Amino acid sequence: MYEGKPYYYGTGRRKSSVARVRLYAGTGKVTINGRDIDDYFGLETLKLLVRQPMELTNCLGRFDVVCTVAGGGVTGQAGAIRHGISRALLQHSDEMRPILKKAGMLTRDPRMKERKKYGLKAARRAPQFSKR
Repeated sequence: MYEGKPYYYGTGRRKSSVARVRLYAGTGKVTINGRDIDDYFGLETLKLLVRQPMELTNCLGRFDVVCTVAGGGVTGQAGAIRHGISRALLQHSDEMRPILKKAGMLTRDPRMKERKKYGLKAARRAPQFSKR
């Protein structure tokens, strides 16, 4: 459907999720991994999170969003898509930068799962102490 059409591209990341986002001129349809946003995300809050950059910049009905996302859980994926859309919007117009920057949508969320250390049961959880 979108083959050969010009688009704006952005890569978004959050936790262990990576989203490759493309914005095509269109009507505001959001497709994630070949599925509609309503099929992909069950929670309304996640749908709002994904559409947030478009609402802030008044681009809600101007672009179709097609993205591929992998890794992590649904919340991480929604955050990665939001980050990717924000970056793609900057390719369209650099004037949106102050709006998106102020809302904190251009900053990659650095919080990741801490790695497990040797001698421990988890990242910080020590084995249970036994006196005898």
